[in-house]
Amino acid sequence: MAGLEPLYAWARPVISRPQDALVCSVHWELVRHGYRCLGSGDQPGPDERKSELLPTGWEANKEVYTLRYKSTDDAHELLLKAIMVEDSMILNVMDRSSQKVADVTLAVADYINPEHLDDFHKVYKNTEELRTRITAGIITPLGASAEKAKKEPDSKKDLQWDDNPLRIPPRQPAGSRAPSWTPPLDPFAVGGEDLDPFGGRSGGMIVDPLRSGFRQPGIDPSSGIPGQLPPGAVPPGARFDPFSPLGTRRPGPDPDHLPPPGYDDMFM
Repeated sequence: MAGLEPLYAWARPVISRPQDALVCSVHWELVRHGYRCLGSGDQPGPDERKSELLPTGWEANKEVYTLRYKSTDDAHELLLKAIMVEDSMILNVMDRSSQKVADVTLAVADYINPEHLDDFHKVYKNTEELRTRITAGIITPLGASAEKAKKEPDSKKDLQWDDNPLRIPPRQPAGSRAPSWTPPLDPFAVGGEDLDPFGGRSGGMIVDPLRSGFRQPGIDPSSGIPGQLPPGAVPPGARFDPFSPLGTRRPGPDPDHLPPPGYDDMFM
């Protein structure tokens, strides 16, 4: 809790009870979030100015501590009342500009060691939990503080391109590559190229056995087919629909050698 140690050393002469030390910690959390103390009491006094220190007489009433704060950008003015109820402290904070109210209840013994009021390094405990409860119970409900407001974008140029609903998005997002269309492995993938003629896909309405998904290395119609087509009869890269089986070592039986189903049925 950087900054609390010198503040505690400055306020140590008037700290006589555990609730004094707790108020000192709450005060510093408000300072950390962009607020400055104006003074004590409900009403403003003469010659008030923002300060990171606690005002004179802040600890006079051990049952009800009343402090006023203002954000560094003058957007928020807080009235803090720390009320002791038995062993607990009820923090009630009102934003006078928006009339919002927030409160949180803290058990003093959970965060203060009463026997170590003279030693800053031992007087506080569970400091992270205390900071979280103050932030969640007071700072957040009352709105963004001055310091956090600085982190918000100052102009439209800080927004991303897609934050503008009137902007037409690019066809291809920046940093991405066009999808790579690979030839279909399914021999029955027919018609894909006709659906996307500019996509570089294969598989049009004309069935091409050479590009149907089954690789047939060594067969190039442009180089000619012995006994059937001379070299150059098929232009390089042209779609070729063969009119007879290609090659002399075509695997599998010749379908022309098999009779059709029901060949011997006289009623066919």
